[in-house]
Amino acid sequence: MSRLILVLGDQLSENVAALKEGDPARDVVVMAEVRDEATYVRHHPKKIAFVFAAMRKFADRLRAAGWEVRYTALDDPENAGSICGELLRHAEETGAAEVVATEPGEWRLIEALRHCPLKVHLLEDDRFLASHARFDRWAEGRRALRMEYFYREMRRETGLLMEGRDPAGGKWNFDHENRKPAPEEVTTDGPLRFAPDATVEAVLDLVAREFPSNFGQLRPFWFATDRDQARAALEHFVAEALPRFGDYQDAMLDGDRFLYHAVISLYLNAGLLAPREVCEAAEDAWRAGHAPINAVEGFIRQILGWREYVRGIYFREGPDYVQRNALGQDRDLPALYWGAETRMRCVAKAVEQTRDEAYAHHIQRLMVTGNFALLAGVDPHEVHEWYLAVYADAYEWVEAPNVIGMSQFADGGIIASKPYVSSGAYISRMSDHCRACAYSVTKKTGNGACPFNLLYWHFLDRHRPRFERNPRMAQTYRTWDRMDEDRRSTVLKEAQDFLDRMDAGETV
Repeated sequence: MSRLILVLGDQLSENVAALKEGDPARDVVVMAEVRDEATYVRHHPKKIAFVFAAMRKFADRLRAAGWEVRYTALDDPENAGSICGELLRHAEETGAAEVVATEPGEWRLIEALRHCPLKVHLLEDDRFLASHARFDRWAEGRRALRMEYFYREMRRETGLLMEGRDPAGGKWNFDHENRKPAPEEVTTDGPLRFAPDATVEAVLDLVAREFPSNFGQLRPFWFATDRDQARAALEHFVAEALPRFGDYQDAMLDGDRFLYHAVISLYLNAGLLAPREVCEAAEDAWRAGHAPINAVEGFIRQILGWREYVRGIYFREGPDYVQRNALGQDRDLPALYWGAETRMRCVAKAVEQTRDEAYAHHIQRLMVTGNFALLAGVDPHEVHEWYLAVYADAYEWVEAPNVIGMSQFADGGIIASKPYVSSGAYISRMSDHCRACAYSVTKKTGNGACPFNLLYWHFLDRHRPRFERNPRMAQTYRTWDRMDEDRRSTVLKEAQDFLDRMDAGETV
C-alpha cells in the first residue's frame, strides 16, 4: 500500500528525511501551497513568492527523478487550505493510510500534524549538523547555554576549520577583527540576481493577486528559486564577497543594502543549500588562499555555531518560547515598523530595505530595529511576529530564538548574558546613517537629541532591579549614577515624552 510523503516549503532537498524514507515505486509525494501557511502571519510577498516558486520547481525535480507528485497550487479550487486538509484529500484519492513527514520547524505545524486524523510518522529533520539529542547532551547540566562553547564542540566534531586538534589560525574566534566601520567604497555589486522565468512569473502574478495588501514590494524579484541557482549564488559570494565579509560584516551603509553579505540564508533555510556544503565552500576558499581566516571563521560560525545553536534552543525550550516576556514589555509595535514616516535615519533605512528586499543583515536586525524595540519597551511577541512576517529567511525555529532571546531578552537570559541595547554611538560607529539624520547622535538631551541616546538610559533605569548586579552592566550603571540628578531627570522626561508622542501617532 502506498504512503503519502509530505514535503513542506522549507524542505526542498532530496536528502530530507521523509524522501529518504520513501519509495518512488509505491509512495506519493504531497506538496501544497495552502492558505493556512501563507497567512498565519502577514508574510512579505517576496517571501511567499520565493517559497511557492521554489516548491513548484522542486516538484518538477522530483517528477524527473521518478516520483509521483500530487501538487496543489494556492488557487486550485480543490485546495483544502491547510496541510492536514491536503493530506486527507490525497489519502482519500490514493487510498494511502499513512503519512511520512519530516519534522516541521515550527511547533504550530508539528501540533497540527500530530492532531491530523491520519497516521503520521514524524521523522527528525537530519539536514542539520546537530541532532536534538546531540544538542541536549551538550546543554544538560550547564548553568549557561553559551553559543561559543557549543560552536567549539561542533568544530571538533565536524573537523571544519581544524588543524589536527587545534583550531585553524590558532584561535577559535576572530570576532575582534570583524568590527570595522563602514568602508568608503564597496568593491562588489552584491548578491547574484536571477531574472524570473515563466514559473516565477506565474507565481508573482498569483501572489500579486492573492496578497495585494501585504507589507513589502513584490517586484522586482531576483531570488534564486532552485538548487542550481542557489549553488551559483553561493559560488558568487565566495568568489566576490567572502574575502571582505569578515571585516565589514557589522557595517551599515545608507547607499548599499548588501555590502559583503552572502544573502543565502533563505536558500539554506528552504533546503536549496545544505549547511555542510556552505561551510566547506568557505573553508575551501581559505585553504586555497582566496579568503582570510577572520572572514571564513566569522562566516562559518554563523552557520555551524549560531544557526545550529538557535535551532537547539528552539526545540529544547518548547512551544511556549515565543510567548515569553521576561521584562514585562507591553508597548504596541510602532507604525514605523510598517513604513510609517520616521526621522530616525537608521530605522527608516532598515525598514525601507526590509520592505523592498525582504532582507536585512544581522546588525540591522539586532542593533537597529531590534535595539529600538527593546529600548522602547515593545511587546516581544509583536516584535517576533514582525520578524517572522517580513524576512524571506524567517521560519520560527531560527527567527524566534534570534528575536525572543538574542534581540529582546524576553527569555530572561537563556541566549544572551545581557540585553543587546546601545545608544546612538554604536550605530554611528558602524554606519554612515547619522550623517543625514534629522537627529544628532552627539546630542544627549534637548531638541534634536538622538532618541537612541535617551531611550538607552530610560531602559536601563526602568529595568535597574534586574540588571544592576549583572557584572557586564555594572560599569554602565556607575556611569548613570555619576550623572547630575537634574540631567538624569531630564533624560528620563525627554525619553518618556518621545515615547508618548510615538504612541500618539506623531512622526518621531
